[in-house]
Amino acid sequence: MSKKFILNADDFGMSKANNRAVLEGYNNGFLTSASICANGKAFNAAVNEILPECPDLGLGVHLNIIEGRALTKADMLTNKKGKFNNGFFGLMYKSGNEKFLYQVEQEFRAQIEQVKKFAEIDHIDSHVHVHAIPNIFKIVCKLAKEYNIPYVRTQYEEFYIIPEFKIHISPKYPLNILKIILLNSLSSKNKKVIKEHGLKTNDYILGVGYTGLMNSRTIACGLEEIEDDCIAEALIHPCCYIKSKYDQHYKEFLITQDKALEDKIKRLGFEITNYKKLV
Repeated sequence: MSKKFILNADDFGMSKANNRAVLEGYNNGFLTSASICANGKAFNAAVNEILPECPDLGLGVHLNIIEGRALTKADMLTNKKGKFNNGFFGLMYKSGNEKFLYQVEQEFRAQIEQVKKFAEIDHIDSHVHVHAIPNIFKIVCKLAKEYNIPYVRTQYEEFYIIPEFKIHISPKYPLNILKIILLNSLSSKNKKVIKEHGLKTNDYILGVGYTGLMNSRTIACGLEEIEDDCIAEALIHPCCYIKSKYDQHYKEFLITQDKALEDKIKRLGFEITNYKKLV
């Protein structure tokens, strides 16, 4: 195996701005992959208007039990109106409860089947990394095997620092460091489950330590630290709407358009690809 790089847009289908970012990133940039939310407000537009225009786009299911409405009845996941009402740690706290895990499996199954009506799925990930919670990860691997989905995202990220002082004084940065520690620990356990189920995963992720702070430099510096043959996935949350250089989601859209970054990635020895091509 050589060095592979995947640029993935999370939150596809969440809004028309997310959808436009995927379309523009694919057609006019080097976005190779996206993860779609089956319960997103713009899901129908994503599968009917965007996917037909992106025939070689890799597509994952962005499993979501954090935001929006559930596709199933799940009182341990939602409020009385059917809207999800748990955060990451709330879900982790409940993850030893059998009724809760049953409801998670049913909701995930419904989301996967909703996407499969329209397209083939080559990977699974999740909103706010909830599938990294070990008991939930086991469910995801079970479903991936059942639905013949070859890749499941893990979140191991090498710690690195970019030469940009302003980013590191952001209040987001120290919280992101804690996220790296937690997700790296969970990923070391979850990769064993991947092997047990005969599935595949990425070797590295870029986008945890600089969540909410991503730009071209964070990707370039992260890839500079990786020397071994691997699959490295960078996750971004791009939106394409009224241009504002101060909007983080628009900044992440601009990553997909950065030809200098694309050239840098190739010069570092990475092939730009997606899970669809790796299957």
